Amino acid sequence: MQLKHLRTLLSPQDGAAKVTCMAWSQNNAKFAVCTVDRVVLLYDEHGERRDKFSTKPADMKYGRKSYMVKGMAFSPDSTKIAIGQTDNIIYVYKIGEDWGDKKVICNKFIQTSAVTCLQWPAEYIIVFGLAEGKVRLANTKTNKSSTIYGTDSYVVSLTTNCSGKGILSGHADGTIVRYFFDDEGSGESQGKLVNHPCPPYALAWATNSIVAAGCDRRIVAYGKEGHVLQTFDYSRDPQEREFTTAAASPGGQSVVLGSYDRLRVLNWSPRRSIWEEAKPKEIANLYTVTALAWKRDGSRLCAGTLCGGVEQFDCCLRRSIYKNKFELTYVGPSQVIVKNLSSGTRVVLKSHYGYEVEEVKILGKERYLVAHTSDTLLLGDLNTNRLSEVAWQGSGGNEKYFFENENVCMIFNAGELTLVEYGSNDTLGSVRTEFMNPHLISVRINERRQRGMEDNKKLAYLVDIKTIAIVDLIGGYNIGTISHESRVDWLELNETGHKLLFRDRKLRLHLYDIESCAKTMILNFCSYVQWVPGSDVLVAQNRNSLCVWYNIEAPERVTTSSIRGDVVGLERGGGKTEVMVTEGVTTVAYTLDEGLIEFGTAIDDGNYSRATAFLETLEMTPETEAMWKTLSRLALEARQLHIAERCFSALGHVAKARFLHETNEIADQVSREYGGEGTDFYQVRARLAMLEKNYKLAEMIFLEQNAVEEAMDMYQELHRWDECIAVAQAKGHPALEKLRRGYYQWLMDTQQEERAGELQESQGDGLAAISLYLKAGLPAKAARLVLAREELLADTELVEHITAALIKGELYERAGDLFEKIRNPQRALECYRKGSAFMKAVELARLAFPVEVVRLEEAWGDHLVQQKQLDAAINHYIEARCSIKAVDAALGARQWKKAIYILDLQDQSTASKYYPRVAQHYAALQEYEIAEELYIKGDRTKDAIDMYTQAGRWEQAHKLATKCMRPEDVSVLYITQAQELEKQGKYREAERLYVTVEEPDLAITMFKKHKLYDDMIRLVGKHHPDLLSDTHLHLGKELEAEGRLQEAEYHYLEAQEWKATVNMYRSNGLWEEAYRVAKAHGGATAHKHVAYLWAKSLGGESAVRLLNKLGLLEAAIDHAADNCSFEFAFELSRLALKHKTPEIHLRYAMYLEDEGKFEEAEAEFIRAGKPKEAVLMFVHNQDWEAAQRVAEAHDPDSVAEVLMGQARGALEEKDFQKAEGLLLRAQRPGLALNYYKEAGLWSDALRICKDYMPGQLEALQEEYEREATKKGARGMEGLVDQARQWEQAGEYSRAVDCYLKVRDSGSSSLVEKCWMKAAELAIKFLPPQRSLEVVRAVGPQLIGIGKHSAAAELYLNLDLIKEAIDAFIEGEEWNKAKRVAKELDPRYEDYVDQHYKEFLKNQGKVDSLVGVDVVAALDLYVEQGQWDKCIETATKQNYKILHKYVALYATHLIREGGYGQALALYVQHGAPANPQNFNIYKRIFTDMVSSPGTNSAEAYHNWADLRDVLFNLCENLVKSSEANSPAHEEFETMLLIAHYYATRSAAQSVKQLETVAARLSVSLLRHTQLLPADKAFYEAGVAAKAVGWENMAFIFLNRFLDLTDAIEEGTLDALDHSDFQDTDIPFEVPLPAKQHVPEAQREEVRDWVLTVSMDQRLEQVLPRDERGAYEASLVAASTGVRALPCLITGYPILRNKIEFKRPGKAANKDNWNKFLMAIKTSHSPVCQDVLKFISQWCGGLPSTSFSFQ
Repeated sequence: MQLKHLRTLLSPQDGAAKVTCMAWSQNNAKFAVCTVDRVVLLYDEHGERRDKFSTKPADMKYGRKSYMVKGMAFSPDSTKIAIGQTDNIIYVYKIGEDWGDKKVICNKFIQTSAVTCLQWPAEYIIVFGLAEGKVRLANTKTNKSSTIYGTDSYVVSLTTNCSGKGILSGHADGTIVRYFFDDEGSGESQGKLVNHPCPPYALAWATNSIVAAGCDRRIVAYGKEGHVLQTFDYSRDPQEREFTTAAASPGGQSVVLGSYDRLRVLNWSPRRSIWEEAKPKEIANLYTVTALAWKRDGSRLCAGTLCGGVEQFDCCLRRSIYKNKFELTYVGPSQVIVKNLSSGTRVVLKSHYGYEVEEVKILGKERYLVAHTSDTLLLGDLNTNRLSEVAWQGSGGNEKYFFENENVCMIFNAGELTLVEYGSNDTLGSVRTEFMNPHLISVRINERRQRGMEDNKKLAYLVDIKTIAIVDLIGGYNIGTISHESRVDWLELNETGHKLLFRDRKLRLHLYDIESCAKTMILNFCSYVQWVPGSDVLVAQNRNSLCVWYNIEAPERVTTSSIRGDVVGLERGGGKTEVMVTEGVTTVAYTLDEGLIEFGTAIDDGNYSRATAFLETLEMTPETEAMWKTLSRLALEARQLHIAERCFSALGHVAKARFLHETNEIADQVSREYGGEGTDFYQVRARLAMLEKNYKLAEMIFLEQNAVEEAMDMYQELHRWDECIAVAQAKGHPALEKLRRGYYQWLMDTQQEERAGELQESQGDGLAAISLYLKAGLPAKAARLVLAREELLADTELVEHITAALIKGELYERAGDLFEKIRNPQRALECYRKGSAFMKAVELARLAFPVEVVRLEEAWGDHLVQQKQLDAAINHYIEARCSIKAVDAALGARQWKKAIYILDLQDQSTASKYYPRVAQHYAALQEYEIAEELYIKGDRTKDAIDMYTQAGRWEQAHKLATKCMRPEDVSVLYITQAQELEKQGKYREAERLYVTVEEPDLAITMFKKHKLYDDMIRLVGKHHPDLLSDTHLHLGKELEAEGRLQEAEYHYLEAQEWKATVNMYRSNGLWEEAYRVAKAHGGATAHKHVAYLWAKSLGGESAVRLLNKLGLLEAAIDHAADNCSFEFAFELSRLALKHKTPEIHLRYAMYLEDEGKFEEAEAEFIRAGKPKEAVLMFVHNQDWEAAQRVAEAHDPDSVAEVLMGQARGALEEKDFQKAEGLLLRAQRPGLALNYYKEAGLWSDALRICKDYMPGQLEALQEEYEREATKKGARGMEGLVDQARQWEQAGEYSRAVDCYLKVRDSGSSSLVEKCWMKAAELAIKFLPPQRSLEVVRAVGPQLIGIGKHSAAAELYLNLDLIKEAIDAFIEGEEWNKAKRVAKELDPRYEDYVDQHYKEFLKNQGKVDSLVGVDVVAALDLYVEQGQWDKCIETATKQNYKILHKYVALYATHLIREGGYGQALALYVQHGAPANPQNFNIYKRIFTDMVSSPGTNSAEAYHNWADLRDVLFNLCENLVKSSEANSPAHEEFETMLLIAHYYATRSAAQSVKQLETVAARLSVSLLRHTQLLPADKAFYEAGVAAKAVGWENMAFIFLNRFLDLTDAIEEGTLDALDHSDFQDTDIPFEVPLPAKQHVPEAQREEVRDWVLTVSMDQRLEQVLPRDERGAYEASLVAASTGVRALPCLITGYPILRNKIEFKRPGKAANKDNWNKFLMAIKTSHSPVCQDVLKFISQWCGGLPSTSFSFQ
């Protein structure tokens, strides 16, 4: 982005008059500047000053100059300005929408400290910072302010992100805090984000990072979570001063920072994801920039200065003009301003995701914007300023856009239609369709608002040419699919999206109701159709009729009128609707009934009063009646009862009108009495429910109000007695009995005996109910009641009465039930039998008459057969043992398997007559195996054989026959049958029979007799394949003899005898057929041969015509020539292809040459125009005279070749003189030259070259020299001789070249002499440049053969000093090299020295190198691994060098695992306080404390060495810059640990100090951050156990086991720290990488711990002392007081303290005396060494009573 100065809005003053703040309004129309005078100036977007107003102090008593304005912001609607002041107040001024509107304060927010900065990110929300460090929020709606977050540091800057949903505040202590009102799903953190090195006065929040700067003259870009992305450091730039303010572009892609006389611009690069610095804008005498404000569309930036000036800049990446109508200004990669040049209107097109806008197009009658980014698509409507950005993956720009709908853009791409609603950032919907004609897609988006419908968005489109789909775009689901029988060519939804119109290719117009899914054809021919805008009225043209549907709900009611032209359009406006019709050349307007259209609109808008008023003006017609009906339904739904009453009156529905009239009176009365809506009164609601016949709802409404009487009255009025009684019963109404009586009486009066009976039954009066049922002729109901009640069964007379009635009514089953109940089984059985209730009859018979069961089952079966339920009958017949009936039933029911099963159980005689019937069924199903089995069971084998024969299954028939008959009988049977079939002409069937009885030859004979050769061949191929070819040949000959050539051809070809076929056709003169066969079967050339023979048989013109026709003329001529038929060839070429004649002459000549007839051949060659061939023929035969004669006569060009041929002969005879003469005659001296060269006669070659080809002499000379070189010494001597000749001839340059070409051929002295000679001649005789080249060439060659001095002398002759020195160096003649450098060019002395050092290094002569370069020598020792020599040599150097190599050696030793030797090094040479050595010391310490075998008296000297080295290091650290650093403290701790370890080893050597050693092991536990925890706890536990402290031992060893488990698991998370609460043993220790204690010892400890825990004799607590704390803990948990550790035991000193000179060092008196006593008694040298060290460390011992002797 570039900044370009546009204009000065406010001129600067002479002195300081700082512009305190500036702001642009959200609508880009206003710009406000606040000056030092606290006056707000207002400018328009063109930079013209339009208005101003003064701000006011919080309290006038302090005067108008008592404050400064620190912050200013416009409200989101651009009608208010918030002003933040240092006198602890914020004022909100309403400035209005127009210039000059009165300015009034509409809000004020008093604060507790000065307002330092202010933003207005969202409606009603002002965010501001205070001097006391709080960031607060002021709500302009509630007029209250609240704290968002508080800090302790002055708020220096405040900014928002691009969306205004997050804020960022900078504070005087450098803190930057982030807060989100809504993080928009980014998941970024809130709170303190970063600590900037200085107060971030310049703070900007861009899309991808946060940019901060301040007085340190550095710009830092931070990432989203506060990490530093980039730093731009201008602190060394003397021209740059502190950064005072910053602003991010509205798109967040650029940041501008203001400083002194300069604006710096940073642009975000999305590709590289970094900030790139653009060229800064430098303006002399601008002074410090104090305020920046960026216009919301990103096109302008204003800068306010210290001197009160305001400068306006244009911000733009690039500009372009689109079609000379629009200006496109790219203000950022993701933001473009589109300006209409004619109207001046502007639209800001911006990618919300920060993607780069690639290309902007303006389409759709220049109203709609389309732009692409990498991942999204931007669309916009320039008229309404509605913009959308939707996710869109690039598809190569193949999208097609349709802008026919004002609300929606339709995008068609790769078979997919996508809809985008302008102003929405999500796609409205996406569907697959191949039809992108706007007439085949209809979208309706909230086009007519309807009552109770918020959003209405629907789409209709074609799925395929005959299927329409309708989609609800809000829910994204399909609400209708129409499958039509023919192609659809137009469709459109109505404005409310409830109806769809479509037309098919047959011009039939259909209407589809989406809710009811009903499709209606409303016109059978339609040439024009359109919905009337703003209504659901439809206009269409049917030939010469104009059809109008005023009420589309009744599509059958259509208003038609005649027209004489074609409808071209609809116009609606000025209170009328007109259909425009072209009649000839004029356009006539037909006016529609606006009233009817008006009605529809009123209904859709829910304005029913208007609809009523309108309908009252109309006559009653069918259309009007339909409208009244519609209005009545809608009015009732909307509870507009007066309108509904009026509708029903108009329709003549008197009852409904009267009912509604009464209802309205109730509603009006309630409304008058109580106010409010009368329609909500319960009686009104109940009556409306009654009107809709929803009586349950009415009852519920009455009962809710406890209006039981009214509910009962309603039901009584409707004669709904049951519901009425139910209500009375539910509510316990006293009139219940009266109601029941009344109901009964009414039933009796209306002769409803059945209902009355049910009523009596429900009331428990059984007898009365039965009598009523019988009276009503319902004996079944009476029987049911009697069966249900035992007491009624006892009344025999009653039962008899009922049974008689039942039998009379033929209700036998129910009568049977009754008889069974009264224990009359005989009568019951009879009734059941009569009533065909066989199941009950059988059950009863099983109990009462077992004998009857069988008869009943048979009767049951018969009954079922009569009922045609044969399947069911089978089982009953089986039960009745009626097998034959069962079989018949099974066969009748086609239950074949069941029939077989039953038959298998019968005797043979009975079953045999049924089996064939079943077999026939299976034979018909072609299940022959089952059929065969059944035929055999039925003793009908012959039928089975016939079945197989008819089915053509000869093998099975034969198999069956052979099983049942003798073989000869079978054969006779089959052959006889076959002969019969043969007579009938059924040859195939006969064949099968012959083959079946293995007589294929009879079949072959049959076929041959009847001349059915194909079948004959087939059988021969199958049964005698070896005879097949002979048979074909035989048949071929027979057929040829009979003259059946075509058939003969087939058989010859099958016998693979194509030649016989060709010969057959040739002999019969059928050349065409012969040619065809040869072409098809005779390979590539056979047909050509046949064609040739054919042509030859014809001869002359006929032959030519034939061959031309076959396209084989040329081939035939060639064939004739190939076969030496030259006469025929000449004849053909003469007649047709004259150009072939020379070729034939040539071939004839070759033929004659081969035959040895040379003279005739010569004549033919000449006729063929090939005299050269004749010449070559004679040359080949070495007949030179004849060759010369022909050449000179016919081909002069060949003379030379003849001469050359002669010359070759002469050469073969070694007659060079003759050959040379011939070649020179042939003008070929080059060949002569080559021959001499090949013969090695170089002098002759050079002579010829000199005489005839002087230009090639030099190249020949070089070639000669190369040859000489190849020949080695012999060749070299030749070169030397040649060189001498040149030298004698004064050709020094050539002589030099010759000498230089001499190469080593075994005689290096010769080579050296030649090269020296070459150099000598060059120096003496050749120009300086050439001599320099020669010396430079010779020098390296001499060096190459080891003649370094000679080379150096040569170089010195030409003053090539460096080359001479290099020669001496390469020859290792160092003294000469040094002398030359010293005497001739001292600059090269260092050069020689450097090379000498390198030489010594490479030769490994380190001892010599020490004298020259000691550091290089030391490095070499290191390389060679001679460490001792290296350290010894380094010891003689300074301390720094020594310790560098000591550190290297120590590092090497540690890597090899020799930490002990590394320690010894530092014992010997001291431990310097170099920070780079710290890791070595730490590693030695770590390796030492981790190594095994150090817990013993023998390890004392190792520990003492470590202690002494660390002591030395700490002493050195005290004197160094690292004193009191964390590293120093860590080494002091290590020294203390090493001292404890050394003292422990010393104590272990003396028996009486055993407890001291144990205490030291315990004390070491407090240092487990530095020691391996498992080893420390093990040693402490074992030591405690050894001295009998079992409680401690148990706890420590238990902890050791926990640690070993943790090491195995790789985590310390499972450790329980409860035993070590209130001790100084640390919990958080490093997890050891490996086990430090061997497995055997771990197992031993595990066993001991287990044993002890099983005994339960120990208390699992650490021993405590008088402090109530763990005895080894330095810190008392209760008081927090820290005791000093004892130098001898490490335990805390509580009393009897012995203090040393060094502060912080002390010992417990008892322990000290005990230690001294042990030394006296044991004279232990190691203990004495401990005392000696304590003396050194602590500045002397407390008493001199003990000496070290």
